[in-house]
Amino acid sequence: MARPRSPSAEPADAIALLKRLKTSHPNGGSPPNSERTAAFASEVLDHSNISKLHQQYLESNPFHYAIVEKLFQDDLLKSVKEECLSELSFTEKETDIYKVNQTGDLASLNYLSQSQISLLPNLLKLRDALYSPTFRAFLRAVTGCGPLSGTKQDMSVNSYTKGCHLLNHDDVIGTRRVSYILYMPLPHYQLWQKDWGGALELYPVKEGVDGNLEPEPFPAQIIPPSWNQFIFFEVQPGRSFHSVEEVVVGGEGEDGRERLSISGWFHSAQEGEDGYVPLDSTTELKSSREQLASTSTDFRPYTESPSASPMPDGVGPLFDQPLSDKYTEFLSEYLNPVYLQPRTMKALAARFVEESSLELHSFLTNDLAEALEPRLRDLDMRDGLGPDRAGRIPPHTSGLSSTSADSSAWTVQGPPHKWRYCTLVHPTPGRPATSITPLSAHPSPSEILRVLQDELFTSPAFRAWMAIVTRLLPLRHHVEARRFRPGLDYTLATSEESEARLDVVLGLTPTVLETEEEDHGRRGRAGRPQEPQPRGWGTGTWGGWECYMAPHNEEDDPAVYRAGTYKKSAVLNGTNDAAHGDATNGTSSGATTSASASSGDAPTNGNGHASPSHGADEQESPDAIVEDGDENEEHAEPASDEDEEDSTLLTVQPGFNRLLLVLRDERVMRFVKYVSAAADGSRWDVCAEYEVGVIQEEAMDED
Repeated sequence: MARPRSPSAEPADAIALLKRLKTSHPNGGSPPNSERTAAFASEVLDHSNISKLHQQYLESNPFHYAIVEKLFQDDLLKSVKEECLSELSFTEKETDIYKVNQTGDLASLNYLSQSQISLLPNLLKLRDALYSPTFRAFLRAVTGCGPLSGTKQDMSVNSYTKGCHLLNHDDVIGTRRVSYILYMPLPHYQLWQKDWGGALELYPVKEGVDGNLEPEPFPAQIIPPSWNQFIFFEVQPGRSFHSVEEVVVGGEGEDGRERLSISGWFHSAQEGEDGYVPLDSTTELKSSREQLASTSTDFRPYTESPSASPMPDGVGPLFDQPLSDKYTEFLSEYLNPVYLQPRTMKALAARFVEESSLELHSFLTNDLAEALEPRLRDLDMRDGLGPDRAGRIPPHTSGLSSTSADSSAWTVQGPPHKWRYCTLVHPTPGRPATSITPLSAHPSPSEILRVLQDELFTSPAFRAWMAIVTRLLPLRHHVEARRFRPGLDYTLATSEESEARLDVVLGLTPTVLETEEEDHGRRGRAGRPQEPQPRGWGTGTWGGWECYMAPHNEEDDPAVYRAGTYKKSAVLNGTNDAAHGDATNGTSSGATTSASASSGDAPTNGNGHASPSHGADEQESPDAIVEDGDENEEHAEPASDEDEEDSTLLTVQPGFNRLLLVLRDERVMRFVKYVSAAADGSRWDVCAEYEVGVIQEEAMDED
């Protein structure tokens, strides 16, 4: 999982930093300290101002921080802004935790030639002023942080345009001691509005069940950016949790609004500097990265009797046998009858053993799906999470128990340095249970989801169906209906370190409705149909996709996630590492799985949705109901060598009435990408995770 890093600058970094490079003589020495201090606004370094900031720092909450409303001389900062925009090269980076346009480390300026430095005189002046002895002493006086390094410089320029964000983290890496951000929002002459997003969010903490401090779900302080404003705080494991709200303005065709800033860290004194203390590796509190690595799932058993046989009733030693009549009758209330046919289940099992993943379209019965989709869409509208928000970020309490329009309220799950999404509130003990038959007649979409969560996914019948389709035996389960609200919710990448898991996710995100303008544009002149323009979840700009990534080293930085194949699991492949080259990478001609077109016969659209390869009656073959994604989904280019080497194993865009089954090997990382405020509504699913065992077959029909 990628996290912001603080590498030492190398000469090669300078090449990527500038748009124009010229060869000349090496850079000369640094300016004297008097020139550096002259860069600051008047009174910033005065003793009275330092005393006032120190007091404000001590009184601040949810953790200590300070704000200097005007740090530098205004003319200098305007010149720095112009140099950043005209001379620096920005790279778009996107991982599970952020999306941002960023330069390289500005410490690499030291390796530029004199002629190259001449392109950035004001930026160099600002950097030298920040890391000067005078300003480091200023930071120590305000925060009490101890000696700071003048040799280890760590800063970059960041541009947050529409859709950019940075999720919850505590900045604890290596020798970082003080975090800072200097704002240069554009245009500089216009006050940045709160509803444009981009605010710095600071989170209070509480003690978690494991005894570690973790952030609360909602921020206690929300600080919008302001020109020449400088915010800084001491990096503290388990305390300095913060995030950057999504920016919802700017981008192509707009007026150039962007959240431009210079941010970075002051490190503790390095070896050879005064005040150097070796890094203590036995830190009492865990950083947010370490807490992610220790995440575990709370599983529930299928039976209260631990001595009972784990083999589900109705599952014989051979998986070719059909479900029992009792189980078939139960499942027929929920599942499309095609998926209960013995030959369909046999075909699915063969594909799952080959690919370790399946994506089944039109999984629920038509009656249930047709009742649920518009009700979920309406619930978003009533909760203020629909398209009428016009892309603005909703309040953190949107859709929760005190505000939800649904009688079956939702609550938020955290901590946000691991995930934030909504789940159903547990029923009040002693409340009489109500049952409405058929389920599709229930007026509450949340209660329909509760039934799927509590009665279908945990049932012995569904357990038996999964055993037949996956040839794995579910032993324990963890199931929850989830709601990912636009502009608020996500999960960060986590993995199971020692055992494989079976993930089963029923996607229930309503299809995006076409507006009248889009319908008119699609028809074109004289009513002739035009090629539909990509819009919505399928374009990837709304986020919300489910992503699986292969294990990688901490130093890796997978900057852009690509669509890819979920390679054959080591559990079914008989190996210990699914990321190695032995993993199957293609698909055969059936269209019942999600897979990439990097090899194999089944064409795909790059979003994990396989194209149908056979035509058949929909009541006789699963191929007819496994669609080629939505009409509006963007088709990806054929996989390149770079794609094949990428660490992404599988990406699946949100969709409605699609069941995803994935056998996830140990250490494979999984996350749901942050749902952008641009989305028309929430991302919904019922997500189940199962502990599984592999059932060895003594015989198997090969035809």
